[in-house]
Amino acid sequence: MTTPTVQFALDRLPVPAHLLDQDAHDPLAHKRQEFMLPGGVIYLDGNSLGALSRRVTERLTRVTTQEWGQALIGSWTAGAAQGQDWMGLPDRVAAKLARLIGAHPDEVAVGDSTSVNTFKALAAALATAHPGRRVILTDQDNFPTDLYVAQGLIGLLGERYELRRVPADDVAAHLNSEVAAVLLTQVDYRTGRCLDLAAVSAAAHAAGALTVWDLAHSAGAFPVELNAAGADFAVGCGYKYLNGGPGAPAFLFAARRHHAAPVALSGWMGHADPFEMARDFQPAPGARRFVTGTPMVLSLSALDAALDVFEDVDLQALRTKSLALTDTFIALLDPVSERLGLTLVTPRDQARRGSQVSYRHPDARAVMAELIAAGIVGDFRTPDILRFGFTPLYHSFADVSRAAQGVQAVLEAYA
Repeated sequence: MTTPTVQFALDRLPVPAHLLDQDAHDPLAHKRQEFMLPGGVIYLDGNSLGALSRRVTERLTRVTTQEWGQALIGSWTAGAAQGQDWMGLPDRVAAKLARLIGAHPDEVAVGDSTSVNTFKALAAALATAHPGRRVILTDQDNFPTDLYVAQGLIGLLGERYELRRVPADDVAAHLNSEVAAVLLTQVDYRTGRCLDLAAVSAAAHAAGALTVWDLAHSAGAFPVELNAAGADFAVGCGYKYLNGGPGAPAFLFAARRHHAAPVALSGWMGHADPFEMARDFQPAPGARRFVTGTPMVLSLSALDAALDVFEDVDLQALRTKSLALTDTFIALLDPVSERLGLTLVTPRDQARRGSQVSYRHPDARAVMAELIAAGIVGDFRTPDILRFGFTPLYHSFADVSRAAQGVQAVLEAYA
């Protein structure tokens, strides 16, 4: 482990009175106690892996010792009337996710990874698009897996399709009669820039194209309104702001108007009657048709329990606090950024910001290693990005203040 250049006790750094007052009046402050957070650390990497919910440990203990350990195979169907059977897990988790992303429960399928779901959603979009359209339009700096999946799908479909990469802000200008689908990530994983979901979707539709949105850095960080925005398809992961644990199942959204779209990966759990064991695929109603294999019971149970923390959360309050946390962090570092070699790359405009703050620094990799050693856990993204994620459910304004002081102290020593 790297030995930090400067050492300090984070919890002893002073916090301005006005920020303590904001914590005292924070309607989400009570949520912090629902997470297991290590002492002496300010964890600003929930946009990579969310913190552990106490409900998850309780749930996994029950699933392993009672449901698996005692009921064994009977747990697949036992308790179905009470909504406690393993077979119903994907649909129950889908219903909890639906509220967070502005969808109907029958528009959400849960399972597989974000990459696999991107393949399924993009394939469905291409099959549903106007005949003769051949272009997948995407952000040239989109998250790599989205680009890889699109490349792989095109490789299977043949040369009649093209992946066209343009700057995110120029997508609307490149919409034309060739574009079949627009593949975009709502919040950029490096900079935290947030695209206007409704405006981009409307522009795509006006040009006759469909949309596939990646919500990996959106869902759980702030309210996403897929149906209100007219989105066609979307995907997202369960282990970042949704706190479902490492490798948690992902989700796929398909608007009701696309429920007849072909399913590229048709597995037995997407069948209308899986245990009929029919030799031909008959899709289940709704987005459930996009579920492929056997539910991953342990990881699905963890995600199911993690999502319960959102049950009584006002999603607008979540967004309000997210913006306040990120505004505060930016404001605290503004006076010293130039001197310390920090260049803000996250938009100051709230409407264009997710729930993270990122800076460029010429020695970002080494600096982040120093910060982590000092107890400020953010992360580094190539080539020179220092990334700090803010999770409204378990971060306080005192955390933000101390993190900013710690960043300054480490950079002062590093310089």
